Amino acid sequence: MASTVLIIGGSGRIGRSVALDLLRHTDVTLTLTGRRPQPRFKLEPRQQYRALRLEDQAQVGAAIAAHDLVIHCAGPFRTRDLQVLRQCIEQATPYIDIADSPDYVSEALALSDVAQAAGVSCIVSTGVFPGISNSMVRQGIEQLDSADQVHLSYLVAGSGGAGVTVMRTTFIELQTPFTAKVNGQHVTIQPYSEREVLPFPEPYNQGAGVYWFNTVEALTLAQSFPQLNSVITKFGSLPDAYNRLTGLMTRLPAGWLTSTAVIESLSQISYAMTQVTDRFSGTGIAMRLAIDGQQRGQAARYLATATHPDTAAAAGYGTGSMAQLVLSGQLSRPGVWSVEQALPTSLFEKTLAARGLVINNTICCPQNSEFGGRN
Repeated sequence: MASTVLIIGGSGRIGRSVALDLLRHTDVTLTLTGRRPQPRFKLEPRQQYRALRLEDQAQVGAAIAAHDLVIHCAGPFRTRDLQVLRQCIEQATPYIDIADSPDYVSEALALSDVAQAAGVSCIVSTGVFPGISNSMVRQGIEQLDSADQVHLSYLVAGSGGAGVTVMRTTFIELQTPFTAKVNGQHVTIQPYSEREVLPFPEPYNQGAGVYWFNTVEALTLAQSFPQLNSVITKFGSLPDAYNRLTGLMTRLPAGWLTSTAVIESLSQISYAMTQVTDRFSGTGIAMRLAIDGQQRGQAARYLATATHPDTAAAAGYGTGSMAQLVLSGQLSRPGVWSVEQALPTSLFEKTLAARGLVINNTICCPQNSEFGGRN
């Protein structure tokens, strides 16, 4: 009998992308959930829909019990509690999510011993960034004799093909300063600060800036690779005008971005704007990774880039590949883990090759001690 997978939040853009990836690469039967009584999209073969509200813990527990794997795609995760993860651990049902909130992920990772005792594998933040990006870092570190600094940067065109929830997440993460590891010290960073213009692959090399952003990767990579002195994560949008507007949001009066009503209004307005600009900007993503370290006794820099014309589809690749590996038994690691902790590079490369996603990489000698770029 084919495995059954529950995708909580499966009616959203990312959830449906995950479902599509699983339909292409596995023979699973899928249950997609949403808050509405009926879906607003056409169900594919091997898919069914279930109305489910996360506030109803009894119904959530019953839904989990009827499936072999749970994939949690219902963000924004900064406003979520851990009840889905806890119920999966209690029922010994493998769990995967696309969590993009460092606060949520930190609390989830704290349950690793409980999940390990229950013998259940739980993997957090499995999309594209975080997700594929984490594995790119592990892949790069393994190419060097030693690694000292990591600089991860992302450019997303327009809406990225995602829904309004991603807009909410962006504005939520602008609310407060965050901590990052820089030069061996944990320092406080202002969100959307220290603009850099970095060389990205075409067609994303248009002079758009990237900015400090509070990411899961900055949290977990520093934990997974404690030898790193710096973990820098920056994010930007295309067209570049969106970056300027987002930067202005950080200058709003204190308290505005903590208002649910303000967050919702800004998110809806931003999403409406992207529905216009997506027509010429596209919805793709470019990821750029630079790792400074040592190779054969000399300073070396590992550079890697990856692009995809549909950010939401790329997120589906990341989560779908993890689900495929868990369901097939190729990946089993009881506990709660980030992607780079759970996924061996050999399996990462295998699943990406099956999906046609190419990572271009090289090792060179750094020209200077900086990661490069201009303001």
